[in-house]
Amino acid sequence: MTDERTGDALWPALRRLPPGSGVVFRHHATPPAERRALFARVRRIATARRLMLVVAGTQRLGPYATHGRGPAGSRPTTWPAHSRREAIAGVVRGAGTLFVSPVFATRSHPGVRPAGVMRAARIGGALSIRIVALGGMDPRRFRRIRRQGFDGWAAIDALHPRARDQKWKAVPR
Repeated sequence: MTDERTGDALWPALRRLPPGSGVVFRHHATPPAERRALFARVRRIATARRLMLVVAGTQRLGPYATHGRGPAGSRPTTWPAHSRREAIAGVVRGAGTLFVSPVFATRSHPGVRPAGVMRAARIGGALSIRIVALGGMDPRRFRRIRRQGFDGWAAIDALHPRARDQKWKAVPR
């Protein structure tokens, strides 16, 4: 997951992702012209590294996969789920992957009580869809929770320089 907080840490993070990983481009607060230029750079790296690129929200940046409610008429590839109701909405809309969050406390949602592992697992459980844990995630935490039904993990804060030395491995299928 990208956003304005990642800053220049975004570029080495994209280069550390294993092929087959995905990038959800979010940068909602970036002015449109700057956002398009940033997206073009992310797209070049994603293409070269064989990373799936998904655009969050209603941003019109080309014919790319979408996260959440995309432009009118688009079918989402991924969907945010903070509750069981949102998870079901994602399935109904045709998403292939749910991002369940926040599993743990995160700076992305300050003051929001995290779901915790078991509640997060129930949000997406038994829906025949890939479930990705988001919110306070890092490789160590994913190893701890993956047996609860999570197919992968996503992060924003793990992209920051303090996390640079962590080894990232592809999500098992």
